[in-house]
Amino acid sequence: MTPGSNPGTPTKMEERRFQRNKEDFVCENCSREVKGNGYTNHCTKCLYSKHVDVNPGDRKAGCGGLMKAVDVEKDGEEYFVIQRCDLCSHERRNKVSENDDFDVVIKIANKDLF
Repeated sequence: MTPGSNPGTPTKMEERRFQRNKEDFVCENCSREVKGNGYTNHCTKCLYSKHVDVNPGDRKAGCGGLMKAVDVEKDGEEYFVIQRCDLCSHERRNKVSENDDFDVVIKIANKDLF
């Protein structure tokens, strides 16, 4: 460990590392059965996920809270869901996939209009 470094804080190389995990799961928010493809990290119906990763796919987060979709961002032609953990308030950005319920994406994006 280098002086002044923080144990448990990922290095720049670790921050870029993606670990693909092909896992099926049942959404803890809406009970939908989700078939994972190795990049799936949220429910395709309600867009909730679980706070299990420090870096994508590493399963090193000790929190385990539900991550609620709270906002949507558009970057070029791609949409991203912003999720916030119900337990620790950690936020992360996830790309919207073609299998996601886009009506839910629109509802989240327009939440301030209603």
